[in-house]
Amino acid sequence: MSAEKTALLEKRDGIAVITLNRPEVKNCCNNALAIALQDIMDDIEEDKKCFAAVIHGAGGNFSTGADLKEAASGVKRVKLRRGGFGCFIQPLRKPTIAAVEGYAVGGGFELLLTCDMVVAASNAKFGLPEVKHNLVAVGGGLFRLPKKIPYNIAMEMALTGKIHGVEFLQPHGLLNRIVEPGSALNSALELAKSILVNGPTALAASKQIMSKAFEWPELEAWENQTPLAGVAFNSRDRIEGLKAFSEKRAPVWSGE
Repeated sequence: MSAEKTALLEKRDGIAVITLNRPEVKNCCNNALAIALQDIMDDIEEDKKCFAAVIHGAGGNFSTGADLKEAASGVKRVKLRRGGFGCFIQPLRKPTIAAVEGYAVGGGFELLLTCDMVVAASNAKFGLPEVKHNLVAVGGGLFRLPKKIPYNIAMEMALTGKIHGVEFLQPHGLLNRIVEPGSALNSALELAKSILVNGPTALAASKQIMSKAFEWPELEAWENQTPLAGVAFNSRDRIEGLKAFSEKRAPVWSGE
């Protein structure tokens, strides 16, 4: 974790809560934040007691993207194993929910796109404004967004660079929940709790298989899913799940 505490990690009953903690600059991402996020992602991956994650921003905004002032000062952007924002190339393998208040634009929107589900405040704002500055959104947004919403709508967002409210994205299925301002985090935590009644190794395997849906040809998918699903099938939690069913009780998951 960076000494500046640019990102915070709290673990709550199997849920990792990640806080982007640069509210004074609307949680734009500098090198310190990116490094902190990569460390946090590694921690969550290694912790068998963390079954899902929620990402949100401090101070009423999710993130306004890269720290352009740091870039303009001549500081070179650090190259990380997991990529920009500490996760663009290697997002979490565990289910991840974005809890969005305020702005999620540029790299902040691309961070949202690494997540599996999105809970947004009704006044949240989204966009890829890079083209307005003759920049290109190279944090994954240009190839992840067309997988989540219709191609022509994604193209409009990328080529106009306009900032949109929830009413623009809601019809296209990007947002799982729209909630009152100030309640996105709590709603995201409730959503996370609703999936954690299920087996954690099965949740992780299901996410990883679904994330490959646009990459694997269907005939290859049958074989490719086997090692991922095998982690769940060969786990202690599978035995616990079947035992709990036969005993008519709630399972107690171990993550193993």
